[in-house]
Amino acid sequence: MSSTGARAVALLSGGLDSCVGLAIAVSRHGPRVAALHAGYGQRTAARELESTLAIANHYDLETRRTLDLTWLRDMGGSSLTDTALPVPETSEGDGVPTTYVPFRNAILLAAAVAWAEVLGAGEIYCGAHAVDSAYPDTQPAFFAAFDEVVRQGTPKITRIQVRTPLLELDKAAIIRRGQDLGAPLHLTWSCYERQDRPCQRCHSCHLRARGFAAVGITDPIAALKD
Repeated sequence: MSSTGARAVALLSGGLDSCVGLAIAVSRHGPRVAALHAGYGQRTAARELESTLAIANHYDLETRRTLDLTWLRDMGGSSLTDTALPVPETSEGDGVPTTYVPFRNAILLAAAVAWAEVLGAGEIYCGAHAVDSAYPDTQPAFFAAFDEVVRQGTPKITRIQVRTPLLELDKAAIIRRGQDLGAPLHLTWSCYERQDRPCQRCHSCHLRARGFAAVGITDPIAALKD
């Protein structure tokens, strides 16, 4: 086991939700949180990594790792990784959106569990939320099943729990939670399509704008315009 002293691993995409999830982890464990980021060939990979590093620096996190999962882009199947597929401007009704990356969260969580085992960390923080999401791997049943996978697939002396503190919150409630914790929301990036400024058209941008409007505050990155 590693001697880093990390007590938790936090999945950090650079987005608003993962930032608030990390803020909760830090509020409980201080800087003894390891940040895990993944590049999977998404359209905004460079901008997400930039935000991830800025957020990790904000919290003075010494233990961090970036995974190269670009093979997910090569496999295709998502408008986040396949530029031949248009990024939708809405949630696309009742079906699974084309922005869904097949089984991505299971892959990320599996990597987080492996790293937590090495570090001797007992918790994994994931900023997933089910309220505004039609992705199958953001639903409560998925995380309940994954907890059982962790229990069965790790040594009996291992005690790793996946924490999803935002799972039942909508975007406005997540923003309020971030405010309460002093999370650096100004460093986050949510847009699916652009890296220079938010496109204000994709579903992720719409959710973010709706959340800040519901809270009654200005999005700190709203000034990034043409």
